[in-house]
Amino acid sequence: MEQYSVIIFHSPNHAIWSAKVLKKNGIESKMIPIPRNLSSDCGYCVRISSSDTAGAEEVMKKSGIEYDRIERI
Repeated sequence: MEQYSVIIFHSPNHAIWSAKVLKKNGIESKMIPIPRNLSSDCGYCVRISSSDTAGAEEVMKKSGIEYDRIERI
């Protein structure tokens, strides 16, 4: 069973930008609403496979994408 993590951002624009950049770099991602147990915001986060966490962090750092945190769900 595959495990997932979510990347939580400070703004929806960063989530949209991140999803595009991750896909362009071969990391499967999907924008989803932030799970209620992680935040009361009505925003979006990006879901990735937990095994892609290190690669996603590297890609976002190189692209200058700021994010709040990554949580395993």
